[in-house]
Amino acid sequence: MKNTVLRYGIWSALCIFALFLISGFALENLDFNTREIYGYASIIISLSFVFFGVKHFRDQKNDGLLSFGKGLSIGLLISLFASITFGLYNVIYVEFINPDFMTEYYDYSVEQVSKTLSGEELQTRLKQMDEEKKLFAKPFMNFSLMFLTVFMIGLIISIISSLILSKKSS
Repeated sequence: MKNTVLRYGIWSALCIFALFLISGFALENLDFNTREIYGYASIIISLSFVFFGVKHFRDQKNDGLLSFGKGLSIGLLISLFASITFGLYNVIYVEFINPDFMTEYYDYSVEQVSKTLSGEELQTRLKQMDEEKKLFAKPFMNFSLMFLTVFMIGLIISIISSLILSKKSS
């Protein structure tokens, strides 16, 4: 199990790193909505290694058998690699590569909210957004949010993969 988790976890981490590195430079001129879609697609693509890792373990290491719990644990361990990698990448990106990102994203968000809200509702939402900006300006919170985003998607993919690939002896 250890070798499978390491192998597919590293592939998942390399994949998410490469896809976000590409997006950080090549997609810089696209609007935030398009970049967000690319981001979630990149997360799902990199977490596809969960399915392949669980399948590899079942077929190559465990004589074609797999309990749901074993599949889930393998999937979650593989997801940890991508989650930690993305959390670290994101902190490095907003702290060193593009330190203006948080301000640019905040300004974009204010513009979007201003189109749909007005008056007191707008002021309340802007105050809330300002608090969120301060919170996520802290590297630990930024890491935690990005880590949890990827890990929660990894949890869903791990559950689905384990359900599909579970196979008990006949």
